[in-house]
Amino acid sequence: MEISLKASFVFYGAALAATLLGFLFNKDWKFKYSVLALFAAWLAATYHIGARWYLAGRAPLSDQYESLIFLIWAFVAAYLLFKHFSGRELEWLAPWTAVVALLSMGGASFLESNISPLVPALQSNWLLIHVSTVMTGYGALLLSFLGAAVFSFMGAQNEKKKSLESLVYRACLVGFWLLTMGIITGAVWANSAWGSYWSWDPKETWSLITWLYYAVAIHLRRTRGWREKKFAGLMLWGFVLVMFTYFGVNYLMSGLHSYG
Repeated sequence: MEISLKASFVFYGAALAATLLGFLFNKDWKFKYSVLALFAAWLAATYHIGARWYLAGRAPLSDQYESLIFLIWAFVAAYLLFKHFSGRELEWLAPWTAVVALLSMGGASFLESNISPLVPALQSNWLLIHVSTVMTGYGALLLSFLGAAVFSFMGAQNEKKKSLESLVYRACLVGFWLLTMGIITGAVWANSAWGSYWSWDPKETWSLITWLYYAVAIHLRRTRGWREKKFAGLMLWGFVLVMFTYFGVNYLMSGLHSYG
């Protein structure tokens, strides 16, 4: 199982290396092979998640390590899907995707990775539905953040910049609606487990704040014309909220979600 995760890490590195070598030797294939290496890394990560699921006898989504590995998997999957439906427009973003995946996996390596039994509150089928939905949403929002970060450093408007701005918005929409479904499924699970749909737990509260932020960002883009750099700026700050909701709340605040 650990071999597959290491293989994933190696393939992410290969995706970055393919681009660097392509630039060094002025080869046209640099982004093509970078995308292929990303896909190989995603397959290895898929195997790792499946193997951990089989060994644990449950969905591997119960702690910070497992959810982060799933988030990285969802982030790369989001890029590959958008790239697939956009043709070659987004190939050049592959090495940047690999950099984010490598840094995230490096962070995950510092977390406790042992498989442990589920605490009673997590022994529910809602674990898979709720957590996978939220983490996939976070993966899409991470892709929007990456696109916004790269967009902010690009020069004059061109076709590459237009396709990237479109990606930033579309990934934001996907992430927003998945986060919406995640909050709804979380409320249903909370009612089943604790007898209340909403208890203003810190995780619930900050999830709502994050959801409201992205709702306002989408509204500003659609009705006030906040596009390009303005919207990119909103996506950069929005993901700061996501990270605080995901990491910060867990370590700085106590509540019903303190185990996750």
